[in-house]
Amino acid sequence: MSMFTIFDIAGSGMAAQSLRLNTTASNLANANSVASSPDKAYRAREPLFTAVQAAITGQAGGTDSNATVGVRVTGVTESQAAIPSHYEPGNPMADANGYVYGSNVNPIDELVNMISASRSYQNDVDVMQSAKQMMMNTLNLGK
Repeated sequence: MSMFTIFDIAGSGMAAQSLRLNTTASNLANANSVASSPDKAYRAREPLFTAVQAAITGQAGGTDSNATVGVRVTGVTESQAAIPSHYEPGNPMADANGYVYGSNVNPIDELVNMISASRSYQNDVDVMQSAKQMMMNTLNLGK
């Protein structure tokens, strides 16, 4: 594996965690939103990731194996949790029965998700800094 592959892997991880942070921020921003029907209510979103693998040839015995070379976003899903309803007949968004429908975002889960994503992002930054420092130390050996 090339030293530059480390930057590709860590960079793809940073991009994935950045999307995760943006999705979490969107969920938190809409946590207290209301709608006039369950179909129009905001549903919590979560990105889906998959490992990107590449075949490595030349292994013992001539067999091919797979190595992880990054992460890719495969989509964003919406939560299927129940949409809460509240009786608020004076609300302009209320339906004919006086109910408004809130989002199904759980703020505590989103805060935990945000902490996890920011730590993962920082870990990827640390990996890139360590790889850079090792490359610089290798270059300085010849001095």
